[in-house]
Amino acid sequence: MRMIELGDVAELIMGQSPPGDTYNTTGNGWPFFQGKTEFGKVSPIAVKWCTEPKKIAQPGDILISVRAPVGPTNLANQECCIGRGLAAIRATSVERDFLWLFLQYSENILAAKGQGSTFEAINGDDLKTLQVPNYPIEKQRQIAARLKAQLAEVDKARQAAETQLRDADVLGQRIFNKIWAELDSVPRKPLGEYAQTTSGSTPARSNKQYWQPAEVAWVKTAEVAFAPITKTEEAISKKALAECSLPILPTKTVLIAMYGQGKTRGQSAILEIPATTNQACFAILPNDAWVPEFLFHWLKFSYQDLRALSEGRGGNQANLNGGLLKALLIPTPDKPTQKVIIARIENVLTEIEANKNGSKAMLNDINLLPQKILAQAFEM
Repeated sequence: MRMIELGDVAELIMGQSPPGDTYNTTGNGWPFFQGKTEFGKVSPIAVKWCTEPKKIAQPGDILISVRAPVGPTNLANQECCIGRGLAAIRATSVERDFLWLFLQYSENILAAKGQGSTFEAINGDDLKTLQVPNYPIEKQRQIAARLKAQLAEVDKARQAAETQLRDADVLGQRIFNKIWAELDSVPRKPLGEYAQTTSGSTPARSNKQYWQPAEVAWVKTAEVAFAPITKTEEAISKKALAECSLPILPTKTVLIAMYGQGKTRGQSAILEIPATTNQACFAILPNDAWVPEFLFHWLKFSYQDLRALSEGRGGNQANLNGGLLKALLIPTPDKPTQKVIIARIENVLTEIEANKNGSKAMLNDINLLPQKILAQAFEM
């Protein structure tokens, strides 16, 4: 098959950043694109605009990322300013959709041409010399139409798998709602009156003897993440344990993150090793009122309520505290009933996890299909 260089069938516009004082976030001027990728394509959503663009792409131009990373593409859906991270490819004597599909197939080829010590980039000459199949226009249209139809079916399958993945969580939440609703008539007890609680501290980092030798597991809030804690990132010395009044928590202690970045606040976990914690972890020691796993599942179910509990309390950051947590009213069925509920919840979680793993495997297979389809069309 005859091949032809990209530069012979398309115009190449390499992006150039506008002056720094011409940007804005209010929608004034041209939408500005720099090459950020999302789902393997150049993001089609502008987050800032500029009033003095240096390089402009037209609607329908193929936008290609030319630096960090090299290769992802998308179509310009409006007139826009392109920065140094992008180039616009404007088809002149080639079917636009055919060329875009071929560029998607060639993403790894282009990525391999990327060079640079700080970040990889590709220059205009390397883009222009990319070899493109030199089919007649009518055949290009036929190939593009066939590939677009096949890729549309793949996209439908991807959306179905993603929906199935989301539905697994939704179904699980409905089941959990039903399980906990069955306890509405069960007496509730204040946590602080029926369980011993405590928290830890952070030994001075400047005192090396508090951190070496690393003898006692030390939990940070980032490690309280709805999963059993079987190891910790850091450990302190026995000297720190004694001199900083840190408690050794037994296994099956339930922890709640009182504050932390992002989603951390309100998350819970069960200790599966003896450990101590920093000051942001609220610890509930094993007690006669609640089976630890029952307490953990109830706290996990109540995650959003816990976060709401600490909202709007003033200060720079919404935090939970010991007083709020000790006042929690927790359902307290007898322990045999608690164990039955634990078993029901864990059976549901096992089934959900199996369904999600199946959906993820299917999604991974589906995500490999586009390159396989393109390869069948373009590999010689």
